[in-house]
Amino acid sequence: MVYYLVIPAHNEAAFISLTLESIVKQTLLPTKVVVVNDNSTDKTAEIVNSYIQKYPFISLVNAVSDALHLPGSKVIRAFEKGYETLDENYDVIVKLDADLVLPENYFEKILSIFESDVKTGMAGGFAYIEKNGEWILENLTDKDHIRGAFKAYRKECFLQIGKLKPAMGWDTVDELLAKFYGWKVVTDASLKVKHLKTTGANYNKAARYKQGEAFYSLGYGFLITAIASAKLAMMKKKPLLFLDYMMGFVKAKSAGKPWLVTKQQAKFIRAYRLAKMKGKLSGKSTNAN
Repeated sequence: MVYYLVIPAHNEAAFISLTLESIVKQTLLPTKVVVVNDNSTDKTAEIVNSYIQKYPFISLVNAVSDALHLPGSKVIRAFEKGYETLDENYDVIVKLDADLVLPENYFEKILSIFESDVKTGMAGGFAYIEKNGEWILENLTDKDHIRGAFKAYRKECFLQIGKLKPAMGWDTVDELLAKFYGWKVVTDASLKVKHLKTTGANYNKAARYKQGEAFYSLGYGFLITAIASAKLAMMKKKPLLFLDYMMGFVKAKSAGKPWLVTKQQAKFIRAYRLAKMKGKLSGKSTNAN
C-alpha cells in the first residue's frame, strides 16, 4: 500500500528534526511527505529544507495563517494546504504532528492493519509523554480513540467522511462519521508514539471554551456534553475545566452555530455515545459485583 504524510508545522524547530528522522528511519518508507510551514517565525523551514536535500520524497509548502493558535481550525487549514499539493495515487493518507517520535516499524504495522481488513477505515497507535524520566501513556482519551496527532485513513474512508473538518472536534467527528458509514477504527497498543510536547501547550486562553463548542457541533446535546465534559476535565486533572466546557456549549447553542454533522448523523452519534456510556456503567457494575 502507498501512504502519504501531511505534517502541519508552526514554530516546531525544536522538534521537527526528531520527527523527520523517525520518518526516514521507517522500515516501510512513505511515498510522499509534505511539511506545511504554517506561519513559522523560527527555523522550521530551514530544518525541513535540509531534509529535502537528502530525501526527495519530502517537500515543503509555506502557508500564512492567523498566528493565534486555536485548536482544530489552524492545524486542519494547514493540513488542507499540504493535501492540495498531492495526487490521488495513495491508499492511505496520514495527518501527522511535527512533535512526535515514531517507532521504526510504525507505518509497517499501520499498513498491515489496513491490509488485514478492508473495512478498517482508520488506524493508529498511542501517545506517550515524558514524565520524571519515564515515557507514560498520555491518558486523555478512551483506548479505542486515535489521537489527532497521528491519524491514518484509508483513502475511501477519508473521502467518504468528507475529509477533515477545520474545527475543534475534527479528530472526534472523523471517527464518529467513519462508524456512521460502517468503517472500523483500529488502535494498536504496541505502537508507542513519543509525544514531545504536551497536548494544548500552545493554546491561547481564548481556546478554553472551544471544547464545549466542539461537543455542541457534534450534536451531543446537553446531557452527553455534561458527561463528556466532566470526564475530560477529570482526565486532565483540572475539574474547573468542566465549567469552561459547559459555557462553551451554551455559548455555541445560544449563537446558533452550525453543526459539523447532519441531523441524521447527530442522531446516530448520540445513540452511539449513550450506548457506549451505558456499556461502561454496566461493566463497572459487573466488576463491582
